[in-house]
Amino acid sequence: MNYLTVFQQNLVLFLAICLLLGLFVGSFLNVVAYRLPKIMEADWRQQCHDFLDIKNASEASSPYLTLSRPSSSCPHCGHKIRAWENIPLLSWLLLRGKCSECKQPISMRYPVVELTTGLLSLAVALHFGFSWQAAAALPLTWSLIALTLIDFDEQLLPDSIVLPVLWLGLILSLFGIFTDSHSAIIGAVAGYLSLWSVFQLFKLLTGKEGMGYGDFKLFALFGAWFGWQSLIQIILLSSVVGAVVGILLILIRGRDRNIPIPFGPYLAAAGWISLIWGEQINTAYLHWAGLA
Repeated sequence: MNYLTVFQQNLVLFLAICLLLGLFVGSFLNVVAYRLPKIMEADWRQQCHDFLDIKNASEASSPYLTLSRPSSSCPHCGHKIRAWENIPLLSWLLLRGKCSECKQPISMRYPVVELTTGLLSLAVALHFGFSWQAAAALPLTWSLIALTLIDFDEQLLPDSIVLPVLWLGLILSLFGIFTDSHSAIIGAVAGYLSLWSVFQLFKLLTGKEGMGYGDFKLFALFGAWFGWQSLIQIILLSSVVGAVVGILLILIRGRDRNIPIPFGPYLAAAGWISLIWGEQINTAYLHWAGLA
């Protein structure tokens, strides 16, 4: 009996594996969200220096940063995180949320991201079961979590995440995993051009940029994965989520209305909701409108 047969016949085992995998991926996504913007910034700076023929000795001597090196350390004391201190959720609980060396608090964000990634991975596994849809939806979910974290922190949606996932959606459409190629190609084009047009109109009327180019690409990503038919649902859901969260941030935290709120996280949330409940939402709306 091979492993695929075991997972097909034992749903509980498959769900447990997806939950555990999600927890460990969540730990890695914390690293991605923290390091990727720094890597990109260092790369941009190096490109500028090369173009202007500027040599910077201090940057040349700084350690080379990647997603895997140097190893993780405490931001307060520099203590190198040991393997047993890096077990998702469990290590944070055992350490009581504090560094084992300097006893400074460890941000709640780390276990929250790990738990969220685990639960969303479990939700994908429950919804799709042991299938090609689940195999595709899991990396999409993880990518959306990473993009959400980075956009909240830096108002940035890295092409290094968005574009490969967009192309993956187009490739999957060749096999009809979520939609057909015709719908996916039109969806990618329509997703990009629709928000690009809104951006240009808003800029023409106000002289301000209402969103970033990463938002266009992220919307195109959803068009490639789910087809052009899903775009209206996703943009409406993202607007509702964005409006609710934005109002709560202003009322509860007193957020300045002039401080920009990134749209990417709400678009990502709407896309994930459409991934899991898109058909049910459409069916419920058609029944409510008396069209079905």
